[in-house]
Amino acid sequence: MPDYETLRVIWWLILGTLLIGFAVTDGFDLGVGIIFRFVGRTDEERRALLECIEPVWEGNQVWFILAGGAVFAAWPLLYAASFSCLYLAMFLILVALILRPVGFNFRNKLPDPRWRNFWDWTLLVAGALPALLFGVAFGNLFLGIAFHFDELMRPVYTAGFLSLLQPFALLAGVVSLSMLVLHGASYAALKAGEPMSARAASIGGAAAIAFVIAFAAAGAWLATGLDGQTITSGADPMGASNPLLKSVVVLRGAWLGNYRAHQILWFAPAAALLAAGFAGVMLRIGRPGAAFISSALAVKATILTAGIALFPFLLPSSTDPSQGLTIWDASSSAKTLFIMLLCVIVLLPIVLAYTAWVFHVLRGRITLEYMRKHGSWY
Repeated sequence: MPDYETLRVIWWLILGTLLIGFAVTDGFDLGVGIIFRFVGRTDEERRALLECIEPVWEGNQVWFILAGGAVFAAWPLLYAASFSCLYLAMFLILVALILRPVGFNFRNKLPDPRWRNFWDWTLLVAGALPALLFGVAFGNLFLGIAFHFDELMRPVYTAGFLSLLQPFALLAGVVSLSMLVLHGASYAALKAGEPMSARAASIGGAAAIAFVIAFAAAGAWLATGLDGQTITSGADPMGASNPLLKSVVVLRGAWLGNYRAHQILWFAPAAALLAAGFAGVMLRIGRPGAAFISSALAVKATILTAGIALFPFLLPSSTDPSQGLTIWDASSSAKTLFIMLLCVIVLLPIVLAYTAWVFHVLRGRITLEYMRKHGSWY
């Protein structure tokens, strides 16, 4: 069995993999939901765009469920603290995610344009709100969450929902929103027929520019205008999970410490910028397949960039930095992590194989002619 430190790092990587899986797969669902109201200018065109994501959205959200389960089992302190501190934000995300299947099912129940227009805007909000709030949540990790532990080791949150909407967090939200719009537009350009494909490519090109600007601005802010946290003592990679034993100092630009210590890690943010820019170029020259691959790479590199900067922190605290949660003091026991690892080794390849098979079966464009021929109008 691997030692405790190795198991903790492995589960940090697994959690990151699950988050990336969710962002890459369900991310284009959210992105299409954000833009389909504008890409599709008639009811038929909007219906075709929705048909691009309806068969796969539910399976894509499995990655989100798996990530939640992994946090619950592998990082119980993180699960308790984050769900307590970010309850309202997570509630809004879940409401938005629940509204999507409701919108898919109810939109075509009536032919009334007002009815369908209402559900079209509902689906737009259900895509945009999670895309924005996921970024805001990541932004607040760099700012620190206002929580500490009481004498019974219960997480106590000392701020409210509006306190999460700070300027840097909102900038991170713009990064996330533009990233998923780019990813969704790339998918729509690849999957939908004309004229929706060309319109999606145009929106994707603009989103790529917005992402590059917002991502670079967030990086500059982290380097020069934002305090970060660094562990100075007490964090034992092989020790028991107790977040009260370490000491943490707050320093300007400390979140880039891992990058300064290991120059090769700069490859992650560079890849995010280059991949997003390349995706925008590919959309403009009519290569949606290459654009989609590039946008997926941009999503992966963006999440990896944030994860590297935060490592080893999972949930930093702004009120008492020494009580923030790290991978060294918030995990389950070594035995639990090892048993779960064996399950992942067996089950994750099955999930990946099934997902690949589904997308293989559903390959091809959704055109207006195809839907009319197969009677796909409700």
